Amino acid sequence: MTTASQHWYEYQRAIMLEIDTDSGEARSVLEYTSPPEVGPVEQPTILFKSGTRVGDLLYLCTQTEVMVLRAPQMERLAYVSLAPFNDVHHVRPSPSGGLLIANSGLDMVMEVSLDGEVLQEWSVIGGSTWDRFSRDIDYRRVRTTKPHLGHPNHVFYIDGQPWATRFEQRDAVALDDLDDRINIGLERLHDGLVAAGRVYFTTVDGKVVIADSARRQVIEVIDLTTFHPADTRLGWCRGIHLDGDRLWVGFSRIRPTKFRENVGWVMHGFKRDVGTHIACYDLQARRCEAEILLEDAGMSAVFSILAKPGVETT
Repeated sequence: MTTASQHWYEYQRAIMLEIDTDSGEARSVLEYTSPPEVGPVEQPTILFKSGTRVGDLLYLCTQTEVMVLRAPQMERLAYVSLAPFNDVHHVRPSPSGGLLIANSGLDMVMEVSLDGEVLQEWSVIGGSTWDRFSRDIDYRRVRTTKPHLGHPNHVFYIDGQPWATRFEQRDAVALDDLDDRINIGLERLHDGLVAAGRVYFTTVDGKVVIADSARRQVIEVIDLTTFHPADTRLGWCRGIHLDGDRLWVGFSRIRPTKFRENVGWVMHGFKRDVGTHIACYDLQARRCEAEILLEDAGMSAVFSILAKPGVETT
């Protein structure tokens, strides 16, 4: 759901694509540019991070904004941009009717009402967020707060309790009790799709991790790279959609800085670079059924794969 220029964090506009999974055709249905007052003065980052669909409502976020749209008209129903927002990674509705937001730049999760009132705050590393950050700073104007200590990048609910995926700790934690966790311990994590007592995560090096939500234990790791030729670099893996026995997974072309940051798994003499794409995997047959390239449609990074309104998710 994003377009970018060649280098790290030079994303210039946010894009949503509609993809015909039969033909592989992709077309833009939404392009968005954040207003200048909610981003850094120089080289603002403009992209859609991870979103959520519930019925005909789309919950979307940029680096510094969250919004609710009604599809397919893309009518904007709510918009919130607050001073603490920095590197927002995911938004979804909360049971109270508000918004649960992974605010990665401040290592926190926030619950916010649709009119912008902060209802709850959680630090994903313990203690208070405001021991490290200042309430007097507009973090939307700060280009980066890295290094992040936790980097929550996805929020979800298990039995009505809020959880977050922690990129740096390679786990997922209950926000009300950080000792209640699902330890993954592989490469860094994205996602947290809850379905039928399971939670589905992606790791950046191309694995899907399935955990039992009740037992808080990993029950299966699917290495998607084994479904492709050994010299294939799939890309930065994040974004997942469950469709019966099939998984749709997103891969983004790895930017030059990611080579430097992740030498351990990126630089292995790959010959085939697929580029930014989504792929469909048949879990029963253990094969890749389709790869749909997205760069010609203007997309350079994928964060979410959402079913169209009228097509219910599993």
